[in-house]
Parts: sequence; structure tokens; C-alpha cells
Amino acid sequence: MHVAPPDPASDRPPYEQLRVQIARRAASGELAPGTRLPTVRALAAELHLAANTVARAYRELESDGVVVTEGRRGTSIAPSDVAFSGEAGTAAASYAATARRLGLGLEEAQDLVARAWPSGR
Repeated sequence: MHVAPPDPASDRPPYEQLRVQIARRAASGELAPGTRLPTVRALAAELHLAANTVARAYRELESDGVVVTEGRRGTSIAPSDVAFSGEAGTAAASYAATARRLGLGLEEAQDLVARAWPSGR
């Protein structure tokens, strides 16, 4: 698995850049459920980052339900049902229920999210 190094000129901290990159790739299906991530030390060495930076990104991803860590077995992309149970999945399910209750169709609901999304991200 190739991960791009964080951009030192970014206003986002390196762990957040790493977290976003992995989360996006998991959400898009580029990183399929079950895909094993490199160890914290291996990825830190590859990206020339402190191990704590990578560890924090992995902890945040686990907290978000994007990855699962199984001790000696390592860290991997969460199964779809686990990923959907994270905070983002809960928020999406709540929004979908509200949009349907209000009589919105899928395209209308997606359009509202697109308009609400901050530009530049």
C-alpha cells in the first residue's frame, strides 16, 4: 500500500493529513475492507515521520470506525458494516432518515450535503 507523505506546507497537522488520505481511500473502495495497513513503525519510516504521528492517525481512524486493530494481527481496513457503525455512519443514517421524513429524494439530499460542504476540502 502506497501512502503519500504529508505536505509540510499544509495547515493540517501530518497525522490529520494521513488520517484523511486513508479514510478517503477506504471510503472510495480503493482500500478494500480487510486490506492490511503497514505497521506504525514501517509507515513512519517510509514517510519520515515520528511513530507517534502515525500511531495517532491510526487511533483516529479506529475511533472513526475506518480501521480495526487486532493486536499482533495488525491494523486493517474495517469491514463495511463496522465502518458504517462509526460516527460518520451514524450521522449519515440520521441525515438520511431526516431527509426521507421531509420528503427529499436521494439527489436532493446529496445536493444539500454538497452545498453545505466547505469549499477547498
